[in-house]
Amino acid sequence: MVEEKCERTYTENTFPKYDIEKPIPISDVKPVDKLRIKTRINEFDRILGGGIVAGSGVLIGGTPGIGKSTLLLQACQKFSEQGHLSLYITGEESAAQIKLRGERLCVMSENIFLVAENNLNVILEHIRKINPKLVIIDSIQAMFKPGLESSPGTVSQVRQCANELIYLSKKTGSSVFLVGHVTKQGMIAGPKVLEHLVDTVLYFEGEKFMSFRILRAVKNRFGPTNEIGIFEMCRDGLREVENPSEIFLSRTQRFNSGSAIISCIEGTRALLIEVQALVTKSNFGIPERKVSGIDYNRVAMIIAVLEKRVGLLLGGHDVFVNVVGGIRVDEPAVDLGIAIAIASSFNDKVIPSEMVMIGELGLGGEVRGVNQFDSRLREAERLGFKSVIIPKDNSKDASGAKSLKMIKVSSLVEAIDNIW
Repeated sequence: MVEEKCERTYTENTFPKYDIEKPIPISDVKPVDKLRIKTRINEFDRILGGGIVAGSGVLIGGTPGIGKSTLLLQACQKFSEQGHLSLYITGEESAAQIKLRGERLCVMSENIFLVAENNLNVILEHIRKINPKLVIIDSIQAMFKPGLESSPGTVSQVRQCANELIYLSKKTGSSVFLVGHVTKQGMIAGPKVLEHLVDTVLYFEGEKFMSFRILRAVKNRFGPTNEIGIFEMCRDGLREVENPSEIFLSRTQRFNSGSAIISCIEGTRALLIEVQALVTKSNFGIPERKVSGIDYNRVAMIIAVLEKRVGLLLGGHDVFVNVVGGIRVDEPAVDLGIAIAIASSFNDKVIPSEMVMIGELGLGGEVRGVNQFDSRLREAERLGFKSVIIPKDNSKDASGAKSLKMIKVSSLVEAIDNIW
C-alpha cells in the first residue's frame, strides 16, 4: 500500500506538465515519411549531410555582415518554391528592413512569413499556429523569456530560449535555424551548452572585403563534420562556387619560386590549393616566422626538418608561409608541399606549375602515406595537372589516375632531387 502511494506521488509531482512517452523497442519506432528536405542550394545541402532534417536544430555563426541572414533568406525562398511554409523571426531588424533585403535577393514568396519579435512566448505561439517547416531565429541573443529577470543575451536567457525552441522543434517537426553572434575570438557568444543543444553547428569563414565565403560544419549529428560549402558574395546574394579548387589556384599567372600546389581534404571533398613561401635574409638577430592559413607549430617543425635533414641554412633567414584564398589547412598531408615551397624560395628555383605535392613529413625527413588518396588524385586529374609527387606508401593506390605521372618518393631529399 505504501509502495503504490509513493509511486503515484512520484508520477504526479515529477511530471505535472508534460506528456510522458513510454519506452518502446527501437524496432517499433515509426520512421519519418520525409526525413530530409533539400534546400536546392547544393553547397548548403552538402554541409548539412544531404538536406535539412525535419525537427532538427541548427546553429549558424559568423562575423557581422558575412552573409548569415542572406543565406537563410535564400534558403527560405528555395523552401517556399517547394510549397513549404517558412517563418523568419527577426529580433534586430524590422519586417520592412527584411523585405527590403528580400527584394534585392528576389525573395518575395507568399509562403515566407516575417515577424519582428523578441518575446519567446509570442514566438512559440506563432510557431504553433503557422506550423512552418523552417523557422529562422535572427538572432538567438536578441530573444528573451519574460519569466527570467536577466536581460537578453545573458547566459540564462540564451540557454532557456534555445532550449525551448529546440524542444518545440522536436515536437512539431519544424527545423529551427538559430543565428548566433560571435566573440572577438570567432566563437559563438553565450554558453557552450548552446552548441550541445543543437544538432548542427555551422561557422561562416572569410573576410568582409573578400567575395568568397566558406561555410564549415563543425558539428553534425546527421552528416560529416568539417564539411565545407563555398560561396561567392554577389550583388544578388550568395552564389555557389561549382569548382572550388579553381578559386585557390592562380595557374593563369606565371609561377614564381616558392609557389607549390598541395592537396587537402575538407570533409568529403578534395581541394587543390596554392601555398606560397618567401625566404629572405634576416636584418635582425632573431629571424621572423610568419604563417597564414597553416598551424605555426607545424611550419616550425618543417623548417627544422629542412635544416637538419636537407641541409638548408634557414637560421639567418625570415620565413613567410601563406595559403592562397583565405582557407585554413590543418591536415598533415600538406607537409611535403610546404617544405618544397620553402626550399624553392630559398634556392630561388621555380616548381613546375603542372605538379602537385601530396605527403606527410616525418621528423626523420621521411615522406609518409596519406588517407583518401584516390580523391586527391581524381581532383588533380580533373583539373589537368600532369605530374604528382606521392609517398611510396601510397603506390598501390595510384593505379586509378592514368593520365598523371607518379613520382614516388620516400624522403624529402628524394622529392627535392626529382624536382630540380
